[in-house]
Amino acid sequence: MLRELHIKNLAIIDDASANFEKGLNVLTGETGAGKSIIIDALCLALGERASTEVIRSGEKEAVVEAFFDIPPKLLNSSSRRFLQDLGINIEDGIILKRILSAQGKNRAYINDSIVNVQTLSEISKGIIDVHGQYEYQSLLSPDNQLDMLDAYGGLLIERQEFTAIYETQTSLKQQIAELMQKEKERAQRLDILGFQVNEIETADLKIGEEEELSEEVKILSSASLLTELANQAYESLYSSDSACLTNLSKILNSLKEISNIDVRAADAVKSAEEAIPLLEETAYFLRDYKDSLNFNPERLEEIQTRLELIKGLKKKYGGNIQEVLDYREKGLRELDELQHSEEKLETLNAELKKLKNILTEKAQHLSKQRKAVAKKIEQQVISELSSLSMPDTRFSIQITQEAGDETADDFKANSKGIDKIEYLISPNIGEELKPLSKIASGGELSRVMLALKGILAKGDKIPVLIFDEIDAGIGGRAAETVGQKLKSLSASHQIICITHLPQIASYADTHLKIEKKIKAKRTTVEVRKIEKDERTVEIARMLSGDSSEVSIKHAKEMIKSKMERV
Repeated sequence: MLRELHIKNLAIIDDASANFEKGLNVLTGETGAGKSIIIDALCLALGERASTEVIRSGEKEAVVEAFFDIPPKLLNSSSRRFLQDLGINIEDGIILKRILSAQGKNRAYINDSIVNVQTLSEISKGIIDVHGQYEYQSLLSPDNQLDMLDAYGGLLIERQEFTAIYETQTSLKQQIAELMQKEKERAQRLDILGFQVNEIETADLKIGEEEELSEEVKILSSASLLTELANQAYESLYSSDSACLTNLSKILNSLKEISNIDVRAADAVKSAEEAIPLLEETAYFLRDYKDSLNFNPERLEEIQTRLELIKGLKKKYGGNIQEVLDYREKGLRELDELQHSEEKLETLNAELKKLKNILTEKAQHLSKQRKAVAKKIEQQVISELSSLSMPDTRFSIQITQEAGDETADDFKANSKGIDKIEYLISPNIGEELKPLSKIASGGELSRVMLALKGILAKGDKIPVLIFDEIDAGIGGRAAETVGQKLKSLSASHQIICITHLPQIASYADTHLKIEKKIKAKRTTVEVRKIEKDERTVEIARMLSGDSSEVSIKHAKEMIKSKMERV
C-alpha cells in the first residue's frame, strides 16, 4: 500500500506529508485548498511528465517521494523481474522519488538508485492506478482488459493450457523454418561438410601424435651433433686408452690393497665396486645409441610434411587435434541431419498440423467462453453505472479476431488466444460506443472504473487505487452508492479518494483534511489526519457549508450509520 507521500516546494506546497492506511482513505477540504496538487505530486512520483513551472516560486528544486509498503510476493512478476534486473532490493518497500530542478535537470530514483522517468512509469503501473483526469488507468489497456475478463471468468487455467500449446507450436514452426532454410542450402552444405569430414578422416589423426612427431623432428635435425657427442662420451668412458672405466678398475685395485691393511677404506671399495656396473651400463647405452643414430632426410621430410598437414587442419577446424576430431563428429551429425532432413521436415509438418488442430479447438472454446463472460460483465457494468448516476450508459466488450495462419480456421493467435478485446462505452444517449480511453470526463471515467473494479476485483492485482473527480455531477442516493462501492472495494485494495461529498467521506477508514495556511506571509498547504470531533466538524461543513448544531448532529448520525453498516 501507499504509506506516505512527501512533497517539498511544489506549487504552493512548502513542505507537506500525507500518511495513508489500508482500507478507504479520503481527502477533503475547501474548494481550492490544494487537493488536486496532492494528486499532481503523486503522479510526478509515478513518472508523469513535469514542467519547471510547478516548482514553488523562489525555490531551486521540488521533491516528491512516495513510499509503498508492498511485500515482493504481492508485486506482479514482471515488475519484480524488472526491479531485480536493475539490482534494486524491495524487501523493505519501494520509494519512488522525483526531483525537479529549476535549471531543467530532473532526476528520478527507486530506493536511492537513479533511474529514468520511464522506469518510474513502468514500475508504478504494477503498483497503483490513478483514475480521473490522468493517464495511469491500467484498465485502458486492451491487454489488461483481457487479463481481467479471463480472471473474472475463471479462464486463466484454460488459457495457460492454450499458452503451452501455442508455445510448442511456435517452437515447431521455428524448427521447420530452420530446416527449410537449410534445405535451400542443403546441396552446397552437403558438399562442404562431406569434403571437411573426408579431409579430417583421411588424415587419420591420433591424439598426442603432433607432440611425438615434433620430438622426432628435433632428433633427426640434430643427428650429426648427437652422434658426435655420443662418440666422445663413449670413448671417454670405455674405449680409449685412458677411458674412465679402465682408470676406475685400477683405482679399485688400489683401494682393495689399502683395505687389506686399513679397514677404513672398506666403504670406498664398496662405492667403487657399485660405480663400475653403472658406468658400464652407461657405456652400453652410448654404444647402442650412437649406432642407432642415422640421419634420414626422407624420414625428416615425411614428418615435416605430416606436421604441416596437421597445422593446416588445426587452422581450419580447431586449435588442437582434439578440437579437429570434435569438428569431424559435429560434421558427421549435421551430415546425418541433412541427409534425413526431408524425412524430419515431413514429421515436423505432420506434428504441426496435428497441434494446430488442437490449438484451434482450444482457441475457439476459450473464445466462446469469453463471449459468455463478456455478456455477463456488460450487464453488471450497465447496472452498476445506472446506480452511479449514469443511467443511459451503454457498455460493450468488443471481441474480435484477425486473419492469420496460427489456427486451422485461419485466425491470428498469440499466447493468450485468438481474441482481441476492447471495452467500449457510450455515456450519453445518441453517442456511439467508443474505447474507454476516449471518455473525456474525468468524473465519468472514474465512475466507470469504479464499476469495473468492483466487478473485476478478483482479477485485478494492482494493490492501490486512486479516485479523483469520482463525485463530479452526482449527489444524493448516487453519492451514497459510490461511497458503498468504494468501501466494498477497499476490502481488497487500498483506496485513496478525493471527494467533496459527505456521503463518501463518512465511509472513510482514514480521513485527511487539506487546508491552505499562511506562513511567513506565504500561502502553503497542510495535510492532516482528522478524527472524532474534528472529523465530525469537517463532514458537517461538507453537508451545509458550516458547522452549525444541526449540521453537526447530521454529521454524527451519518458517521454512526456508516459504522453500523460496516
